Amino acid sequence: MKLDRKYTLKEIADIIGCRFIGNERHEVTGINEIHQVEEGDLVFVDHPKYYSKSLNSAATTILIDKEVECPDGKGLIISEKPFDDYNKLTRHFMPFKPQANDVGAGTMIHPSAIIYPNVFIGHNCSIGKNVILYPGAVIGDNSILDEGVVVGANAVIGHYAFYYKKKDTGYDRMHSCGGVHLHKNVEIGALSTIDAGVSGMTTVGEGTKIDNQVHIGHDTVVGKGCLMAANVGIAGCVTIKDHVTLWGQVGVVSDVVIGEGTTVYGQSGVGKSLEPGKSYLGSPCDEARVTFRELAALKKLPEMLENQ
Repeated sequence: MKLDRKYTLKEIADIIGCRFIGNERHEVTGINEIHQVEEGDLVFVDHPKYYSKSLNSAATTILIDKEVECPDGKGLIISEKPFDDYNKLTRHFMPFKPQANDVGAGTMIHPSAIIYPNVFIGHNCSIGKNVILYPGAVIGDNSILDEGVVVGANAVIGHYAFYYKKKDTGYDRMHSCGGVHLHKNVEIGALSTIDAGVSGMTTVGEGTKIDNQVHIGHDTVVGKGCLMAANVGIAGCVTIKDHVTLWGQVGVVSDVVIGEGTTVYGQSGVGKSLEPGKSYLGSPCDEARVTFRELAALKKLPEMLENQ
């Protein structure tokens, strides 16, 4: 999420009542989660396991729960509860806005777009040329649908991110202030769901076709020309390169990369990053040629036991 102007380190710290380390005039231009940070962004970290990753990331301001040495050119904000203070910041700059109309404030719809009955479009969306939204489709806040995008009946684009912190009082949800960007000629099947980015964008590349009842989690980046069959489930923060095919009921864990041109056969479970240009099968999946050999060997096991 980019801020409406440049803020100083002191201004940001004052909003949440925290002290800071660094030049008080140090500039903050955005707020983002670690997976999508850019120079000028603020990121939060509340676990020692991720201190180094955050401090050495592209982010130039770190909201952290321990006083550490401040890297050159960066600023630190010291917080007892970084998750909570990050939520305070995102709610401050992009508060939740209820909506009573079918089309939200600040949304632009191209005259050539075809909008069927019972479609709901949130605030600050962009609906491009020749977009088709079938009945019951929901387009959440901050979504961008480029030319030729098709969204099937009752699909939900831009639902809030499934991102929770467990506390003694229960689960506390991170406030979603990102969106979804569907590039040119993307097609989304009926009843599919794509979650908004936490503070950035969940992205689907040009020409990708997605079947019915597919789920894509927050901040996932899908490349160009991909195919996803029904019941595929993709967790948050996954990177799927161009021309990947995921057949029916494939499941993908978070924080993995699926290489360009990869095919994953139906009902497979992707638990690690996959190399480009290969075919995979099984749960957990392995290269298909290896899995097929294992299955063939397994079929011979009863005969081998009988002959002992």
